Amino acid sequence: MRYPQGGGLTPERQAFRERLRLAASERFAAGASNAEVAKDLRVSVRSVQRWRRIWHDAGTEGLRPTEPLSRPRLQELAKGPAAHGWPDQTWTLARIKTLIGRRFHKSMKLSAIAQMLHRHGFSHQVPARRAVEGNQEAVTGWVKETWPQVKTPRRRSGAGSASKTRQASR
Repeated sequence: MRYPQGGGLTPERQAFRERLRLAASERFAAGASNAEVAKDLRVSVRSVQRWRRIWHDAGTEGLRPTEPLSRPRLQELAKGPAAHGWPDQTWTLARIKTLIGRRFHKSMKLSAIAQMLHRHGFSHQVPARRAVEGNQEAVTGWVKETWPQVKTPRRRSGAGSASKTRQASR
């Protein structure tokens, strides 16, 4: 599973991996085979093959990271929903999914977005919605007077039988 921010690695571990790639590029220039480089650096041959292909196409600079270490990927959320065209300041999973589609041309399920947000320390919040023109006294009166007349009465439990057949059918 891939995680944002450099694969979930600490900056020290990211720097260590960069040093490995640069050491491999020196070995490539010296003419070492993929198996030798993999054995000496204690990495897989497939990684060395991938590094060699990048080194051949872009040189040593191609093996350096293209973005700053541990750059947060959720910075678009910090701008707020209004900056992305929504009328209010409420992030929903559907809005985040739309933002990901527009900005990164990716499609994610809502459950995956929720998991990603949770991994990054976000939690769901439900704003308390109160009507500005609400009359608390009228609501309280309705609950006490009208609601008991409207709601359906509960069935009273009567004498029952644990038998699966009725007593009258015997």
